[in-house]
Amino acid sequence: MRLAGKVAIVTGAGGGIGQATCIKFAKEGAKVVAADISLERAQETINLVREGGGEGVAARVDVRDSESIATMVQGVVGQYGRVDVLVNNAGIVKDSTLKNMTEEQFDDVIEINLKGVYNCAKGVIETMLAQGSGVILNTSSVVGLYGNFGQTNYAASKFGVIGMTKTWSRELGRKGIRVNAICPGFVSTPILMKMPEKVIKSIEERVPMGRLARPEEVANLFCFLASDEASYINGAAIEVTGGLTL
Repeated sequence: MRLAGKVAIVTGAGGGIGQATCIKFAKEGAKVVAADISLERAQETINLVREGGGEGVAARVDVRDSESIATMVQGVVGQYGRVDVLVNNAGIVKDSTLKNMTEEQFDDVIEINLKGVYNCAKGVIETMLAQGSGVILNTSSVVGLYGNFGQTNYAASKFGVIGMTKTWSRELGRKGIRVNAICPGFVSTPILMKMPEKVIKSIEERVPMGRLARPEEVANLFCFLASDEASYINGAAIEVTGGLTL
C-alpha cells in the first residue's frame, strides 16, 4: 500500500474532496485524521473510513483558530507519534463582483482559504522538522491560476495558496519536507451541485472531457503526491481540470 504506516491530517474532511481523500488515504494504509469545523461531519467520514477497514479519528478544527489546530496536532502526535502528511483542503466560497462584494465576504474567504492554510502548516511544521520528513499538500484551484468572474476573494486566496506552496517548497525541501498544490477545475461536490442544472450543463460543455470531475479523481492525485512515488515532486501546482483550460 502506498501510504502504509503514514499519519495524515486532512482539513475540510466532512465531505467532497476532503472526505474522498480520507477514504483513499485509509485504503492505502494511512492512519487518517479527518478535521472539519463540524465534528459530526468529520465523524461521518471516519465511519466510512472504518467501514472500508481503515483506521482514523475525527477532530473538530476551525482553521482560523491556531489554538484549535495546536490542540489537534498535539492529540495526533500523542496518539500516533508523528504527522507525515497535511492536506490543506478546508475552504469556502462567497462570490460576488467587485462592485457588489462586501468587506466581510472578502475577509471571510481570505481568512479560511488563505490564512487557514498558513495556520495549519504552521501547526505541523515543528513536528515535521523534528522528524526530518513530511508532505504538505494544498488545495488551490484552476481559479488560482487564471482567475474567474465574480470571484475576487476566492481567486486571491487560491493564487496566494500557490505562492505559499512555492515559497515553502524552497524553504523546506532541503529539510526533507515536500510541498505541492493541486488545482482542481469543476468537481461534483455539494457546493457546486447547488448550482442550477443549466449552469452545471454549461460547465460540462466547456470541459473537453464533457463532465465534472469526481472527488475521488482529485483524491487519487493527493494520494500519489503524499506517497514516496512522488519523492522528487516539490513546488508543483498541478491542474486537475479535464482539459478545461486548453
